[in-house]
Amino acid sequence: MSGNNVRLQAIKDVEAYVPPTASFELTEAPGEIFGENVFSKAVMQRRLPKSVYKSVLATIDHSAPLDPMIADAVASAMKDWAMEKGATHYAHVFYPLTGLTAEKHDSFLEPAGDGSALAEFAGKTLTQGEPDASSFPSGGLRNTFEARGYTGWDVTSPAYVLENPNGNTLCIPTIFVSMTGEALDHKTPLLRSQQAMAEHAERILRLFGHEPDRVVSYCGAEQEYFLVDRHFFLARPDLLNAGRTLFGSKPPKGQEFDDHYFGAIPERVLGFMMDTERELFKLGIPAKTRHNEVAPGQFEIAPMFERANVAADHQQLLMTTFKTIAKKHGMECLFHEKPFEGVNGSGKHVNFSLGNTTEGNLLLPGDNPHDNAQFLVFCGAVIRAVHQYGGLLRASVASASNDHRLGANEAPPAIISIFLGDQLTDVFDQIAKGGATSSKDKGTLMVGVDTLPVLPTDPGDRNRTSPFAFTGNRFEFRAPGSMQSVAGPMVTINTIMAEALDYIATNIEDAMAAGTEFNTAVQDVLSEIISDHGAVVFNGDGYSENWQIEAAARGLPNLRTTLDALPELVSGPSIKLFEQYKVFSEREMHSRYEIGLEQYALSIGVEARLTLEVGATSVLPAAMRYQTEVAVNLGALKAAGVEVDTAPLELVSGPVSDLRVALGALAAALQADSPETPMAEAVHSRDVLLPAMAAVRSAADELEGIVADDLWPLPTYQEMLFIL
Repeated sequence: MSGNNVRLQAIKDVEAYVPPTASFELTEAPGEIFGENVFSKAVMQRRLPKSVYKSVLATIDHSAPLDPMIADAVASAMKDWAMEKGATHYAHVFYPLTGLTAEKHDSFLEPAGDGSALAEFAGKTLTQGEPDASSFPSGGLRNTFEARGYTGWDVTSPAYVLENPNGNTLCIPTIFVSMTGEALDHKTPLLRSQQAMAEHAERILRLFGHEPDRVVSYCGAEQEYFLVDRHFFLARPDLLNAGRTLFGSKPPKGQEFDDHYFGAIPERVLGFMMDTERELFKLGIPAKTRHNEVAPGQFEIAPMFERANVAADHQQLLMTTFKTIAKKHGMECLFHEKPFEGVNGSGKHVNFSLGNTTEGNLLLPGDNPHDNAQFLVFCGAVIRAVHQYGGLLRASVASASNDHRLGANEAPPAIISIFLGDQLTDVFDQIAKGGATSSKDKGTLMVGVDTLPVLPTDPGDRNRTSPFAFTGNRFEFRAPGSMQSVAGPMVTINTIMAEALDYIATNIEDAMAAGTEFNTAVQDVLSEIISDHGAVVFNGDGYSENWQIEAAARGLPNLRTTLDALPELVSGPSIKLFEQYKVFSEREMHSRYEIGLEQYALSIGVEARLTLEVGATSVLPAAMRYQTEVAVNLGALKAAGVEVDTAPLELVSGPVSDLRVALGALAAALQADSPETPMAEAVHSRDVLLPAMAAVRSAADELEGIVADDLWPLPTYQEMLFIL
């Protein structure tokens, strides 16, 4: 079947779509199924001996060391529970530096001496596994021939049963380390960073007179994504292999009317959302909000806050579930940060807070923030942390795909700043001048309709252009990309917060040891922080060109691309920071840097080869067929004695020539000798391959607006974004 027929047939197939039969009873209450496939505290309480349950609970809730003597009892109960739910296999689930989820399935059944088989699952099997580590990215931590790697049970993240029509599997969240104990994953440093942050947060709370329970970081990650019909998806090799369109001209109508944003959810999409949410609820993932996003075909889901390591696990599971359920509904779920050029990209806004069971949310200001010194100390720690390590925060979200989004008028700029809002900014201004005595009051909105209730207003607006914005009881880090794990940003946030809280606690302790009264010591350190680090606070328009100039004057870094940001990982201050708080060793930091460079070059290399392939085998032949048709028609007219206007032929011939030249230049760039270092290869990708790809796309997109519609081989933006 020719390329043009594939596209036109895809449109017919989409129009003929029939929704799948509902896989659930509409009478089911979400509360009845929530967590039903999770080996939760409630399940453990019913199935474990009381002493074992108390020991596990102490580890989960209070970070007590895990007692190895309880492993057999937990494993036996977990196996029985999972097999009752139809599980035949178990898997240690881990998160290697591919950014994806990895797992190795093993059967519960083991042969017995009499020829039969017994279901076995020992404590040592639960606590430790040994998958091959040789084929995962390690950034030099492991040689290819060094295959040994270990998974270790993360008891703080609950096990669950993953359902599949062909059989269920018990999934156990784990860390993944080399035989030397070096982290080969995202979870290990996340757990280390939480521990480091907690130690110094609890020092602060003890200074305020508390006997605190374990402090943990919380995360609630808003997930943006696109949905396209799979008929279109499979007809686009670029979407299939790179996750984004490498060709495609802007449709006549895009997002300029803002009519898709928070609009009525299409029936087909709502069916998908209901199906996914049911599966998420069964897995204990607290999906809360769903809505249309800005771009046509774009949507968002937002879960409630969870402990950061559980939230990171759930985010990975959420993306896997979305991909699976989308296929069931005849669609493909796209998590790429920029699948369609010229329309809104997708992020994963990481909402971050700190808290514990005794003091609650430590970033909740209350009605009078100026009276809440404890809140101001934790807020001051955020200000210091973000100002000191803005470059690291930018590096934590750096990728080839996120470079298409950051800095555009749809996402926060690459300059990392903090939005505090009018009320908190005013309070910190007062502190800098000698002490806060008042806070801006909340008011009421004057709507002008008698039948409406009085609507209270907050003392400050929200700022959607800020990378790190205070939103009432948390900070929202808006720069992470929609494809990435939230673990990376959370590791950085936890670690820089550990340093800031350590600094504040030490200053207060030293001042009090020298005879300074506690409240005065707090006032002094807060005044110092806002004086030294207040430059990072910006409540204005982060998209404006003036901000670029002002940020430079303030000394804030503007790391525009991934290759500008990644060196932050191996700078002296960064290595010192992560080593001091035992989150990363210097070797581990360099491994992250090397992997970042490798992934960047690999991603762009794949895209460049796809651009060449699709351009040469689909776009150019279609354009030449049209060029031939025009030439033949003009020749026939001329032979018939009709005066011929050659403009239509010239119109297509120019871009065809441009496309040939651009494809030749891209082929030459791909065939060039490989640079000697990972950074040089990455720079070649950015400075040579990306511009060469852009030249091919420019000519191809021009041809899309010229070539006859029945000859164009690729589903267009208009079709993919609006036919669903």
